[in-house]
Amino acid sequence: MENKNTSLPETYEAAYEELLQIAEAIESEEISIDLLSTQVARAALLVQYCQDKLRQAEKDVATVIEQMKPNSHS
Repeated sequence: MENKNTSLPETYEAAYEELLQIAEAIESEEISIDLLSTQVARAALLVQYCQDKLRQAEKDVATVIEQMKPNSHS
């Protein structure tokens, strides 16, 4: 079974929601010092995941737009 700190959510929305929860917990000082570094590492992993998802979506949209242009090659 994968550790939650290394497993990734199935969707961008789930990752973003988890990031918001981590940020809120840090800002409200709900996270103990013992868990802070773990949560910051988790947040960094989620940020990278979200960035990758956004980059892929940009590429996919650009491909679709290119295919829609007249005289584009299929």
